[in-house]
Amino acid sequence: MAPSVILIAIIIVALAFEFINGFHDTANVVATPIATRSLSPYQAIIIAAIFNFIGAFMGTGVATTISKGLVDSTLVTHVVLIAALASAISWNLLTWALGIPSSSSHALIGSLAGAVIATDGFSAVKYATLVNKVIIPMVISPILAFFLALTIMLIVMRALYNNKHPRKANNFIRELQVLSSSLLALSHGSNDAQKTMSIITLALFSFGLVSDAAHIPVWVIVICALAMALGTLSGGMKIIKTLSTRVAKLRPANGFAAELSSGALILAASHFGLPVSTTQAASGSIMGAGYTGKGLNWNVVRSMVTAWILTLPVCMLLGAAIFKILHIFW
Repeated sequence: MAPSVILIAIIIVALAFEFINGFHDTANVVATPIATRSLSPYQAIIIAAIFNFIGAFMGTGVATTISKGLVDSTLVTHVVLIAALASAISWNLLTWALGIPSSSSHALIGSLAGAVIATDGFSAVKYATLVNKVIIPMVISPILAFFLALTIMLIVMRALYNNKHPRKANNFIRELQVLSSSLLALSHGSNDAQKTMSIITLALFSFGLVSDAAHIPVWVIVICALAMALGTLSGGMKIIKTLSTRVAKLRPANGFAAELSSGALILAASHFGLPVSTTQAASGSIMGAGYTGKGLNWNVVRSMVTAWILTLPVCMLLGAAIFKILHIFW
């Protein structure tokens, strides 16, 4: 098969992953304004798509972490990339079908690491980066999101609900939720779109079309932003239902606190080049904001946390297995 055909195929599969990431992770952005009836599902998804697209242009630090800092880029071949993408897409579709919010970011990172390990052994992964920029943030981000959302929630409750007009306060916060959900969508685009940018750039590097795996071409940013925005527009209602109704009962104040906390946290992570899970940050924020109400649905929380824990190791194994299978025929 001609190298140009293989490269085009990798780019198409990478964009398919980004599209799936868009509808798989749409729930992170739109669940809370839908749950609190601040926005209709259609309005929330349109806003999310627009700000996902804009957010993709806010930097390339996360893409650089994955494309150059996570694995030895000289070992990344077309078979490695296809195996990593196939593994990540499979995990995303499985968790989407089950309605479980899992991390597309960790699915892709785990799959890439597993495929590279299958190529050249465990030394192919840069473990300092994996631990410091992936695993530690994976553990800390939902905890930070929980307590940040809880703090914002308590402040909002004290400031706006200690009066005799809770309906007026709810209406005011519903208006603020348009801004906070836009912030969350912007942060989602700024972090998640970069992960696919890194894969496409690694493909270009492996084919000798770019000299530095850390340099993300502008056209790559544009197509990844478009793919994520289109995926977001397609919905993802199963996971939206889980986050909006099954984790906790949300009022406008809960939704606002969850969106503001997770949006700020993800933007900070993007600034420092940390490929955090927007799913975990948003879910942790919803838990924190909902903790002050009628409590959390701990059965749903346990299933979500289980998926978070399993994503990285399962996708490493799956990425390695798919690489070994492809390597036999290719």
